[in-house]
This record gives sequence, C-alpha cells and structure tokens, in this order.
Amino acid sequence: MHISILVPKAAILGSLEGTRQLFTQVNQFCKMRGMPPLFKVQLVGLDKETTVAGGLYTVNSDVLLKDVKKTNLIVIPAIDGDLTKALEVNSAFVPWIVKQYKNGAEVASLCLGAFLLASTGLLEGRKCATHWGAANEFRKMFPGVELITEKIITEEQGIYSSGGAFSYLNLILHLIDKYAGHDMAILCAKIFAIEIERDNQASFIIFQGQKEHEDEPVKKAQEFIETNYQDKTTVDQLAGMFAIGRRSFERRFKKATDNTVSEYIQRVKVEAAKKELELSRKTVNEVMYEVGYSDIKAFRTTFKKVTGLSPLEYRHKYNRQAMVA
Repeated sequence: MHISILVPKAAILGSLEGTRQLFTQVNQFCKMRGMPPLFKVQLVGLDKETTVAGGLYTVNSDVLLKDVKKTNLIVIPAIDGDLTKALEVNSAFVPWIVKQYKNGAEVASLCLGAFLLASTGLLEGRKCATHWGAANEFRKMFPGVELITEKIITEEQGIYSSGGAFSYLNLILHLIDKYAGHDMAILCAKIFAIEIERDNQASFIIFQGQKEHEDEPVKKAQEFIETNYQDKTTVDQLAGMFAIGRRSFERRFKKATDNTVSEYIQRVKVEAAKKELELSRKTVNEVMYEVGYSDIKAFRTTFKKVTGLSPLEYRHKYNRQAMVA
C-alpha cells in the first residue's frame, strides 16, 4: 500500500514526522514477525527541499508531486501561520489531491491540514474536524463544510480528518487499525504511549466567542452576556436593549456568532464554571450558583454536553488540588 505524506510549505514538523514514524514502525513490526512490509511510505513535496516551522527546519522529500502517478492514501499534515497565505503557496497540491481521490485514493487531514483539504472542495457538504482554536476561521472560509469541533476523528467516504494538535496520532492509529489490524494499532499505541480510542476533544475547547464580524449590536450583546453571565439574561432583554425585534435579533446573532443566543449564554456560563473548577476549591454546587444556575441536573447536563465530562470529572481532571485530594 502506497502512502503519500505531503510536505506542504508552512507544515508543522511534528505531525509530518510523527505520521512517518508511526507508519514506518508498522513495517518494522512486520519485519520482526517475518512478514513483508505493509506500507510504502513516501514524503511527497512540490520541491525536493521544503522549509517548515517558520524556516527552522528543512524537509527532504522522497519524491516530487509530479512524479507520483497513483497512491492509496494521502496524508495532509498540519499547517501553520497565515492560513490564507499557506493555502496560496500550496495550491499546486489541490488538483493532484482531487485527481487521486477520484482515482480511488483515501485522504486524511491532520489538525489545521483540514484547511488545505477543504480548499479542494472535497469536503463540501461533509463533516470535518480541525483544531478548536481555528473553528471560527474555518467556518468563515468554508461555510459549506459541516465542522464538528468536539470530534477528534471524522470519517466519510474515504476522507478523514482529526482534531487539534497531537490528536492527529489518534487518526493515524485509526488508519493503522483499518489497514494493518487492531493488534498492530494496539502495539503502536503501547510503543508510542498514545491513549487509544479517544474520540472527543470537547474538554480541551476554550470558548472564545465569535467576534470577527461587523454587527455592532451583536458584539455589544456578546459583551453584555460575558460581563453578566451570573445573571439570567433573556433574548427579549437583549433585543430590547438595542431596539431590535426578537426574531430579527436572533437571526442576526446566529449569523454573526454561529450560535443561538441561548447557546452562547450557556457556553459563556460553562466557560466561567470551567475556570472555577480548574482553579478554586469551590464545590460543584457553589460553582453552579456562581455562574447563574439553580438546577443541578440542568447544570450537569449542559456542562457535559459542552465539555464531554461531568463537572466533577472535569474538576478531578484539571484541578491539581482535587487530584492531590
């Protein structure tokens, strides 16, 4: 099986080299078992030498893009810096990726590599994961793609994507599981000390809102919600503050922030609760009241929906004092 690991300009070296290591390690395990190698792994670049990580490193490609006529799996590593510029300087990859996919190759993007994958048009109407910190920018650039921020891995019709940063390792394990078997994936997970079967990155997300828009009343409403998260704020109250009809305000808010008003209020409250659970010795009930909830069941349900963990699980995971206790 031929695996093409792309070497885009502005690539993040870790996701590129980590991918190469994992796939070549499978071949080493095969050799130890007296089996032929499963994968032919090649670094595929636009040039023989490509600078990455802001020019700190140079990657030597095994083969140039123009010389790869057919491959089975394309891996797009994470890219960094100005993403619009990164897409421009790597645009030559796009027609090749599309052609290979139409000829039967599968395609996997790692973290911010999703931007390069989305620029091919292959993700239109499909699900995709990327780093949660780039979610707003991704939605703005690719509105036709269904971004799943909480997922670590998406898989749809031979197209894969992974969530943020080092969660790309879980996608590579998933692909090893598919192509080399579950026992090989487990072996790789143990050798590289990777937590296998992780499928959710919700607990890592820091909610930052979406303020890169020009709707000033909505921005002011966001600021009001974030300043007064302890209080009970209603849609009618916010709409009245800016003399806008309720339906019009809700429509404008959703368009600007990609959240309904109630969703935004919940996310702000949960983010405040997360900080208290991380840093203070307050009980879950105390935190609940402090962020404006009075129903413990509703608070737990909302918190788990947003983070993937219960408030107590979150506290035990991120609060050092709680861990010691």
